[in-house]
Amino acid sequence: MKVVVVESPAKAKTINKYLGSDFLVLASFGHIRDLPAKDGSVRPDEDFAMDWETDPKSERHIKEIAAAVKGAEKLFLATDPDREGEAISWHVKKVLEERKALKGVEVKRVVFHEITKTAVLDAMRHPRDIHQELVDAYLARRALDYLVGFTLSPVLWRKLPGSRSAGRVQSVALRLICQRESEIEAFKSQEYWSIAAEFQTPKGPVLTASLTHLDGKRLDKFDLPSQDAARAAETKAAAAVYSVAKVERKRAKRNPFPPFTTSTIQQEASRKLYFGAARTMQLAQRLYEGVDMGGETVGLITYMRTDGVQMAAEAIAAARDVIGQDFGKAYVPEAPRLYKTKAKNAQEAHEAIRPTDLARRPEDVARYLDKDQLRLYELIWKRTIASQMASAELDQVGVDISSADRQITFRATGSVVVFDGFMKVYREDRDDSEDEDAEKLLPDVGENDPMARRSLKADQHFTQPPPRFSEASLVKGMEELGIGRPSTYASILTVLQDRNYVRLDSRRFIPEDRGRLVTAFLESFFGRYVEYNFTAELENQLDDISGGRIDWKKVLEQFWSAFSGSVDETKDLRVTQVLDALDELLGPHFFPDDGSGHDPRVCPTCNAGRLSLKLGKFGAFIGCSTYPECRFTRPLTSGESAGDEETREGPKELGNDPTSGLPVTLRKGPYGHYVQLGDEATLKAAEPAPEPAPEPAPPAKGKKAAKPKVAKAPKPPKPKRVSLFRGLEPADVTLDIACQLLALPRDVGLHPETKLVIKAGVGKFGPYLMYDGGYKSLAKGDDVLSIGMNRAVELLAQPKGGRGAAAPLKTLGESEGKPVTMHEGKYGPYVSYNGVHATLPKGAVLDAVTLEAALELIKAKAAKGPAKPVKKAAAAKKAPAVKKAPAKKPAARKAKPKTAAE
Repeated sequence: MKVVVVESPAKAKTINKYLGSDFLVLASFGHIRDLPAKDGSVRPDEDFAMDWETDPKSERHIKEIAAAVKGAEKLFLATDPDREGEAISWHVKKVLEERKALKGVEVKRVVFHEITKTAVLDAMRHPRDIHQELVDAYLARRALDYLVGFTLSPVLWRKLPGSRSAGRVQSVALRLICQRESEIEAFKSQEYWSIAAEFQTPKGPVLTASLTHLDGKRLDKFDLPSQDAARAAETKAAAAVYSVAKVERKRAKRNPFPPFTTSTIQQEASRKLYFGAARTMQLAQRLYEGVDMGGETVGLITYMRTDGVQMAAEAIAAARDVIGQDFGKAYVPEAPRLYKTKAKNAQEAHEAIRPTDLARRPEDVARYLDKDQLRLYELIWKRTIASQMASAELDQVGVDISSADRQITFRATGSVVVFDGFMKVYREDRDDSEDEDAEKLLPDVGENDPMARRSLKADQHFTQPPPRFSEASLVKGMEELGIGRPSTYASILTVLQDRNYVRLDSRRFIPEDRGRLVTAFLESFFGRYVEYNFTAELENQLDDISGGRIDWKKVLEQFWSAFSGSVDETKDLRVTQVLDALDELLGPHFFPDDGSGHDPRVCPTCNAGRLSLKLGKFGAFIGCSTYPECRFTRPLTSGESAGDEETREGPKELGNDPTSGLPVTLRKGPYGHYVQLGDEATLKAAEPAPEPAPEPAPPAKGKKAAKPKVAKAPKPPKPKRVSLFRGLEPADVTLDIACQLLALPRDVGLHPETKLVIKAGVGKFGPYLMYDGGYKSLAKGDDVLSIGMNRAVELLAQPKGGRGAAAPLKTLGESEGKPVTMHEGKYGPYVSYNGVHATLPKGAVLDAVTLEAALELIKAKAAKGPAKPVKKAAAAKKAPAVKKAPAKKPAARKAKPKTAAE
């Protein structure tokens, strides 16, 4: 018997069908061990000795592999063909050696870049030993990440409360986002004008041209800086007579893009499909590991973690065949296109991401894939086919239209696709710019043709700040700077969002104030380690390790000697020093100058103190320098945040409530914006004075006078407050809207069947309907202020939420005639069968969950029985058992003998 170990059960299932009964294919379920998350797991003083800890979840899989290997003839380690895959194989071998399970067993490593029968069988015929240089590169990277994280993060926690963590690569990526935001804030918009004219040709068609020359001089972008300058130029242009001065025509070729790498597929999937990097890699993993196609499991694409753009010769030949069949011989170039990889490290420069069989067109596999899988496969197939197609040919035309004295010139440009070539199949999208491929057909004109001016228009423009990063542009920027490696980008972006350092808004990254604080701290005290060049050079050294060009421990020694010294320098760093540095760096962000001449740092409450950064138990905030005399504070929010006028200058008065006459204000608290009716002072003044306590009655003769009862001071009245629900922006809140909010809950009407009142209001969890003692949350798009009876009845008729009502994401199959389904629940995805619900493991790839895996989870869940009530179980666990003394029976009363004294 020969044993084969791979990472995932889906991959094991596919390969098992290819190898036959002489092989047993088992899955390690990813990494089986890692560095323990505690101090001392990597010890620089002991030549960088490392402790490894087996994941408890992996123990069952390890035992299964160890039992299968004992007595086996050979063990083939067939994990992924990259550094991480090599590391998993190394860990599996080491653990089995420690458990003495490999006695007399030959261990070999096999790699394949696509999961097809041909590729797998060919790999099994060419086994090799574990590649130690790749393992060394993994060890160095893992040690570096550990040393930075477990050394730098505690410094952050001590010096900057509220911070979560720092990382070798994530902190540099965060700096990119924060730096771009600072550029946007510092940007000063500049006005400029342009002039366009419509001209009619002698044959009748009209073309539009832009003014390029005035008074015989070429106009630069800002040569018309104001409306007055534009009007003056417009007046001159209107008085001239025009003809065609010059016509330029040239034929241009546009070449196709190379096939996908890990980085480019993440960028294009983000632009075209709106997939995040993590989602793209999940789908690609599923396509790589195999899809059931009519009883046969087939890997549809090659390995998706690669820096290479080259393709195998047989794949190129197959692509050329498909192009000839589907598009004609004109679209097949004379010679195959050969692309060269930019990866410095040949060990990791695998083949590009491509379909394993290019004759397998998207429409051929559509019925076997879900919607997102199909979209990604189609993107990969089109990009691969286009990379081997003929170049596109375009005619580019430029027409100069000048005045008779040649002092004024307008220019029109356009391009016409003469032969679409690869563009028939694929066009790459661009970040932050308009599509330059758009056709603009110009009418046919000749030199000296008279041109009749029909209209003249001056347009005002303002320069725009650099755009925020999208996932695509951030991945591109990180790759260009050499920060990290493409295979790690998805996890880096996820960590930044999980740590609440950044957020995605309209598919653009915006740094949170917490993220900006961490970046400013690192720039101030660990500047070298968040520099782009330093991080890129370290990545190059890691590549040199995997290429066998440098010793991995030497790299660690050089890094650690300088890094540990920098950490030691911060031990005596005072919090005031940290605050001063952050206050100086982030002052323009938190206290922007609005141009009014008002000092943005003057405290709005006392008008004497100076606002600055403060540190508290739960993190940083903005406070007044005259504390404790002035207790003004506000959360870390930019003074120019939209709708946050009340944050900068206190509550925003909207007017007086027409019913009570009390002031209505818009405010911001720790949980967001809200409207308030009155305040403590006005409500207290409006209250009637309390009646004096009655005089106590005179005491009876011989008794002490009773102490007069002191009336408790009444609690100060609390003003009514209502939070702004999601979707209602502070800037949109008027007095009318505020009064409607303060009047909630409101009566919607009587239910047409039960005649019970339906109310609408806003609570802790957002807008809701209240009916017959129950509550129903409003759906997205429903307005609590205007929802009517018909919609309310419709919502109330819908089943309540919860697992029983959740629509299935997909049906995995049937067991004993009953469906096994997958759902999205309140606490994450889960599988369901016959009334039993089992939560999927954290990090599970939904598309990789099979019917067998789901049934195994459900079986384990059913074996545990129903969940016990948490409170009772916890109370029983905490409360020590106390033995009660047995209750004594009441003794029968006996008559006491009277004493002489009685």
